[in-house]
Amino acid sequence: MDDSRLTRRTILGGLATVAVGGGVVYGASTLDAGGSGGTAAAEMHATTGTGAYDIELDGQPVMGSLDAPVSLYYWSEYQCPFCARFESDTLPKLIENHVVTGDVRVIFIEFPYLGANSMTAAVMNQCVWREVEGSNPNAYWRWHSAVFEAQGEENSGWASKASLLDITRDVDGVSADGVEQCLTRNRNSIEKNIETDSQRARALDISGTPGFIVYNRQSEKGGKIVGAQPYDQFESAIERVKDS
Repeated sequence: MDDSRLTRRTILGGLATVAVGGGVVYGASTLDAGGSGGTAAAEMHATTGTGAYDIELDGQPVMGSLDAPVSLYYWSEYQCPFCARFESDTLPKLIENHVVTGDVRVIFIEFPYLGANSMTAAVMNQCVWREVEGSNPNAYWRWHSAVFEAQGEENSGWASKASLLDITRDVDGVSADGVEQCLTRNRNSIEKNIETDSQRARALDISGTPGFIVYNRQSEKGGKIVGAQPYDQFESAIERVKDS
């Protein structure tokens, strides 16, 4: 089932809000970078078509049931320390409490903007997904988590092609050789797709990472979350759109 399209944009409390019939911005980032924690997992899936607000779903990894009533669109950037904080502190709880239960599906979308290595990581992310989506989609999550666990200082070289391929070689179920071949053959076209996705994010007032839209696929109501919010902010947002 496709989500619906954006019908209007509003400003609430000085913060940009995307809305269908009235949405809200649920918060702005107040957390420091850093932190540590384990990873949780649910089934990964491929899907196609267009989601809420004309967001392209084809080629975007989806965690959780494709029929989940609530979509959580998640724009991230592998060099972003606030994304790493969200991944370690908040996402595991969301997966355990809402994704595994079938209430929420998470759509992962790349939004690289911190430097050249950010785009390299985003392209490699797409190559890894292409490599595994048909036969072993859960291997993507192992790679995704391994990259965030290896995160170093911004633009220090930790996310270079060579470094990321070294990380890839240690991830079960992902062929580093296959990923490297994808980079060589498809980088230009993948970068164009990523830039299209990024332009769509900016049109929705997603200007940094992590950025989120929580969306009820039946009522067509949604709200935006800005930054690495605590788990309670996401819990509240999910309950609000579920009840809308």
